[in-house]
Order: sequence, then C-alpha cells, then structure tokens
Amino acid sequence: MKKHLVVALAYDQLCTFEFGCTVELFALERPELGVHWYDFAVCAVEEGPIRAAGGITVQAPYTPELLALADTIIIPGWRDADELPPPQLLEWIRAAHARGARLCSICSGVFVLAAAGVLDGQRATTHWHYAERLARRYPQIDVQSDDLYVDNGQVITAAGSAAGLDMLLHLVRRDYGAKVGNMVAQRLVVAPHREGGQAQFLPRPMAQGEQGRLSKLMDWLRSHPERPHTVASMAERAAMSPRTLQRQFQQATGFGPIEWLIRERVAIVKEMLEQPDVPLTQIAERAGFGSEESLRHHFRRLAATTPGAYRKRFVLT
Repeated sequence: MKKHLVVALAYDQLCTFEFGCTVELFALERPELGVHWYDFAVCAVEEGPIRAAGGITVQAPYTPELLALADTIIIPGWRDADELPPPQLLEWIRAAHARGARLCSICSGVFVLAAAGVLDGQRATTHWHYAERLARRYPQIDVQSDDLYVDNGQVITAAGSAAGLDMLLHLVRRDYGAKVGNMVAQRLVVAPHREGGQAQFLPRPMAQGEQGRLSKLMDWLRSHPERPHTVASMAERAAMSPRTLQRQFQQATGFGPIEWLIRERVAIVKEMLEQPDVPLTQIAERAGFGSEESLRHHFRRLAATTPGAYRKRFVLT
C-alpha cells in the first residue's frame, strides 16, 4: 500500500515554528498508532541558502520535481505578505492543484495559494493581522477572519502559527479518524481540537476569578456529558449569573455554553463510533444526546456526514 506523501515547502526566510510543527506532525515514525503513517519530505523551491527565523539554515534534500508526487503540500508562512511569490512556485502550485493534490497553508502562506489562484471563489483564513490585506488584494476570496482554519476539501488554510497545528491535527483526524488524531495530540501534549475562533486570542480583559471558574466548569462538563445540562445549571455550578456565563463562554470559545457542549458531545461520539461494537443508542446516552435522533441531527450538522458513514470510514478492526 502506497503511503500518503506529505511535502513541506522550504524557502528563504522560512517561518521556523510553522515548519517545525509540520515536521513534528508528519516526519516522525508512529508505529504505536497501528496505521499506515505518512511519508514526509522537505522540498526547496528556490536556490541558495534557506535561512529560517532564529538565525538557522535549512538544507532541504529534495527539488521541486517531488511536488509532482506529493499527496499533500504544506506551505508555511510566506516571508512577506507584500512580496509576490516567484512565478515558478505559483506554476508548481497550480499544477499540483490541477492533479488533485491537497494544498495547505499556515498563516501568511495563504498568500502563495491566493496568488496561484487556487482559492478563487472559496473560503479561506489567515492570521487576523493579515486578513484585511488578503481580502483587499484578493476580493474573489471569501476571507473568514475569525476561523482557526478553513477546510474546503482540497485546499485548507490556517490562521496564525499555532492554528497551523490545529489544522495539521485536523488533517490527521480527517485521514485516520478521531481516535488516532487524539493519540497524536496526546503525544504533543495539546488539545486535540480547539473550539472557537481567532477572536478569543485578541487582547481582551477577563477577570482571573471568572476565567478559573469557567475552566473548571469546562473540565467538569467534559467529564459528565451525559447529564441534562442547562445554562442555568451550568451557571449555578460556576457560581456565575447565566448572563455572565454566556458572555464568558462567548469570549473564551466563540460559542455559547450550549453550542460548546454540543460540540464536545459530538467529539465524544466520534471517538465512540470508532469502537465497532458500541450501539448508537448507547453512544447517544453516554454522550448526553439522549436519543439517536438528536445525535444524528447534531452529528450531521457539525461533522457533515452521518454516524454510520463516519463509522464505516474510521472504525478500527
């Protein structure tokens, strides 16, 4: 069975953190996962020394010819949002897109995809610092300035540097399912999925006491999803008024408390669906949906597929 080849682009003034996240996700052997893990390579798309942030130099072993074989291409932050990428690089991106390769950008790397024209008529995101500039320069792109990442199927874009890690874990979940994605996240000591958008990371004062109570409430809700939670019961447990709870959830996650809880429950359902012998009725009860009908409704809304189709794709046998 041919392995899925992930190729990271390297160019002068490379963004070290974003490049490093890509290497960490895809370059390491992970035999403990029990899946046919990726092949990984780094491709230099221009000649000369490749200097990276922090005063280091990267020596890439492969030339752009490898892009013709890549299944997924990762574009770290582009060195200057105001500098048009080299025409040859844009041609390679267009050729990869035309043959069906998956293209992924992190932060300002979206400007490479935008210049290549592969985002025309699609949704995309980038760091909030660049969002207005991207929308102004490429009005044919529907810029989602608050999203951590946007998945259009073949083309996926991520916001700031750390959001690139969210996107890369999303790719693992998409390729191998929630259980494998969660295992990789555990090894990285990061959350397998962050809810909310970039707005939660903009400077905003929050009382320390409220922040601590909200965090404890979230941990408790994750441990007790099966209970019949309401805004009132959550507010009482957090020692907040319902109005304050609504405000704090919105600021911290981008969602109200009920929507946040539903998304947590759907994440639990995904993990349980990867166990082939657990009936859907039991999953609905454990996740707190109460009925199969409620589970199916919210799962289709958030996962864009049915529980049965998800289980068929990701069940581990």
